[in-house]
Amino acid sequence: MSDLATKTCVPCRGGVPPLKGEELASLQEQVDGWNIIEEHHITKTFKFRDFREALKFVNHVGELAEEQGHHPDIFLAWGRVDVTIWTHKINGLTESDFILAAKVDQLATAIIDEKFKDFQKPLQAVKEAHPETGSK
Repeated sequence: MSDLATKTCVPCRGGVPPLKGEELASLQEQVDGWNIIEEHHITKTFKFRDFREALKFVNHVGELAEEQGHHPDIFLAWGRVDVTIWTHKINGLTESDFILAAKVDQLATAIIDEKFKDFQKPLQAVKEAHPETGSK
């Protein structure tokens, strides 16, 4: 698991340059399967068994986004979810984008691994694993 998942997204107030080059490459190494697009945003496609499982994931990502104050673009299709993240305030990437990506990965793993067949909240599992994260 990435150390990024233990951090909390920090709201961007603007006035800072987006990350570029080696800084992005270093963060990308910490989030498996996320692609950097034109040094502007990161994206990843998640595969699920069916629509219900994909929708469950989307809802949990939405809850996580609200808690972190950082909101990705989400595309839902049957058995597939595309997540795109960037910091709108600076129209580019910050560390918080990769923090959110790492947390989204944790949610996907919880759902895909079927640890939550009884519909426990995967988000709660993330909180229990890292009690220092979440809303303040």
